[in-house]
Amino acid sequence: MNKFAAIISNRLKALPESRMLLILSFVTGLCSGVASLLIKNAIHFFAWILKGWFNTPAESILYILYPGVGMLLSLLFVKYVIKDNISHGVTKVLHSIARNESRIKSHNTWSSIAASSVTIGFGGSVGAEAPIVYTGAAIGSNLARSLGLSYKYMTILLGCGAAGAIAGIFKAPLAGLLFTLEILMFNISMTSIVPLLVSTVTAATVSFFFLGDAVVFSNTLETFKMSNIPYYIGLGVACGFISLYFTRTTLRIEDKIGSISNPYKKWFISAASLGILIFLFPPLYGEGYSSITALLNNNPSLATGSFIFNDLLRHEWFIPLFFLAIVFLKIVAMAFTNAGGGVGGTFGPTLVVGGIFGFVFSRVLNLTGIDSIPETNFALVGMAGLMAGVMHAPMTAIFLIAEMTGGYMLLTPLIITSVVSFATIRGFEKYSIYTKRIAREGDLLTHDNDKAALTLLKTCDLIEKDFTPVKEDYTLGMLTGVIASSRRNLFPVTADNGTLQGIILLDEIRTLIFEREKYDTVKVKDIMKQPPGTVCIEDSMEQVMNKFEITSVWNLPVLDKNGAYIGFISKSKIFSAYREQLKLVSHE
Repeated sequence: MNKFAAIISNRLKALPESRMLLILSFVTGLCSGVASLLIKNAIHFFAWILKGWFNTPAESILYILYPGVGMLLSLLFVKYVIKDNISHGVTKVLHSIARNESRIKSHNTWSSIAASSVTIGFGGSVGAEAPIVYTGAAIGSNLARSLGLSYKYMTILLGCGAAGAIAGIFKAPLAGLLFTLEILMFNISMTSIVPLLVSTVTAATVSFFFLGDAVVFSNTLETFKMSNIPYYIGLGVACGFISLYFTRTTLRIEDKIGSISNPYKKWFISAASLGILIFLFPPLYGEGYSSITALLNNNPSLATGSFIFNDLLRHEWFIPLFFLAIVFLKIVAMAFTNAGGGVGGTFGPTLVVGGIFGFVFSRVLNLTGIDSIPETNFALVGMAGLMAGVMHAPMTAIFLIAEMTGGYMLLTPLIITSVVSFATIRGFEKYSIYTKRIAREGDLLTHDNDKAALTLLKTCDLIEKDFTPVKEDYTLGMLTGVIASSRRNLFPVTADNGTLQGIILLDEIRTLIFEREKYDTVKVKDIMKQPPGTVCIEDSMEQVMNKFEITSVWNLPVLDKNGAYIGFISKSKIFSAYREQLKLVSHE
């Protein structure tokens, strides 16, 4: 197998760069499109088996049990089969680009599909988009790695896989391209965009071939009216604040439950809470797209599912109040699902919450008699508004909804609401739900080439280890002998267990080493000094540069997590590596 891969790799590398990338992007898009079909059909299969026979609201008592079972199966699969954390797929992709040279483990080409299919199919209130993005990215990354391609090409193919995954699951090639450029934050040249387009078109074609050419949300849209612009602006502002609630509530709940050390206790608390929520509010079951489709078809009673208090639906004000509760509780249900061991993403819930809020917004205006506005239009625009706010991706939001509805009739209101929502949340939250956690660790790549190049540098790769350690009980004579055979002018002083005791600078003892009468009386511990600072091997390069700035030195010792000496890192070597990395991220 390795020999076959080597032959293929050599033949591909013999081709012009542009042709090689086109071939590999086509293969990546094809595989990503198939993966999208697999996850969609697996989710529908589980849902059909489990609740396809429901005929009465009383049978929905099983909603209390189903999600917990799915979460437990996913938890056990992750814990005992793959033994790796695969939750929060988009964040994991961002982290792999920044800190792992775009390398993603091979099991991610299938493990996210398996775990998320069970989680969502059994009713977990999350989306399949993040797992499929992780899968697509893993396909591209592993294809490049198997052929021995460089970081540059591995990153491009990783992006092709992620873009193809979005294009395949939504039949939206342009949205897949924008997702990669806007959310994954690649600094990609125009020549590299072509492989992304090939991948997205290929993946979307696979979906069209097997699922037909019908758009995801087929409905009757009403013509855009200029008089509705103030309402779209108001919807954008409201979506911005809902996005803020979405991001902070999700992270707060997941962090709170994540602080529990026992995974089964976390599962029980999350499963019980989620089961009760879904029993009381059936639209929280699974992704929630069926409820959105019912609302777009002006059938709110169908959107409520097997609701145990169906009699209340006769009151016209109960429907918007019910779905307003869904807006806030969907976010809580999603957090419980992920925190309890389920595998899923926030992409789907973002669209669902946005669509429901757009419906509620327009229904309230219609019921109060303030105006008569199209509820379908506002539901779709609400999807884009919340996506722009939660993901900080207005361009992706605009064109995804346009492609999902099969036209650009709503382009103007999509732009208005998305931009207003994005501007609103940016006043309160600098990072998206995907980037907030990794930004704290200094691992976030941005469109700023300078910062991206610095982020991609790893401390462990820049350590210099040709410094000769000495012991603090060495005499000056013994130290002089070490100096005579060393090419460096800096000497770490270490203990028997490897911990750093201090350092000796040749410039500071240069005159002393010529005083032979002191060779036996002066010891290293008498002349060593403490370093002005130290670097931990796990520090990000931004943290390292901050330490250089504070200490105003050119070399700092590097220690492991236990304080043991490893080597030194120099500012000059960082500058040299930075210049090389800047060429890579700029694709010069």
